[in-house]
Amino acid sequence: MTNLLQQNINTHISLSTSEMEAFCDLFQNMIIKKKSFLLSEGEVCKFEGFVVKGLFRVYHIDQNGFEQVLYFAVENWWITDIDSFTTGKPSQLFIQALDDSEVLLISKKDKEGAYTNIPKIEKLFRVMTQKTHVALQRRMIDNLSKTADQRYLDFIEKYPAHYNRLTNLQIAAYLGISHEFLSKIRKKIVGKK
Repeated sequence: MTNLLQQNINTHISLSTSEMEAFCDLFQNMIIKKKSFLLSEGEVCKFEGFVVKGLFRVYHIDQNGFEQVLYFAVENWWITDIDSFTTGKPSQLFIQALDDSEVLLISKKDKEGAYTNIPKIEKLFRVMTQKTHVALQRRMIDNLSKTADQRYLDFIEKYPAHYNRLTNLQIAAYLGISHEFLSKIRKKIVGKK
């Protein structure tokens, strides 16, 4: 269960065996059934999670009732509502399992304790935060400068593991387009082949 977490950590920083064990011991294992929520809007997010198995969507529902998917998280990805986790304010997001899933969760208190007791952990989360900012910036630029067709093709290319596990509605909510418009894009692309 923690082997995948340890591999993920090792891609960012080096920890001694005792540091790795101490840090991994701070995580609680949780099984989430398909369609169940790890977090709902209005709750305070009290965890950062590492996906061991499954698929999650992190999304918001706007004032018109439309879903806006921020991102999908599969095995070896981290999930949280960083705003709520950091500030202690109620979340504006939902985190829902799209498959039967398993996550490792760390509380804010335990994460802060790790910063003090294992100083390299602060570097781990700084590096991961920087990578997240880069990905969000690229996504914002793509949403502002690319057509829906281009964004759809980019999504398929970048996330082939996501593509086959998601419904058209979920992909459309990620791309910021209607389900009907996504169907038109798919027909157009198939027609070009």
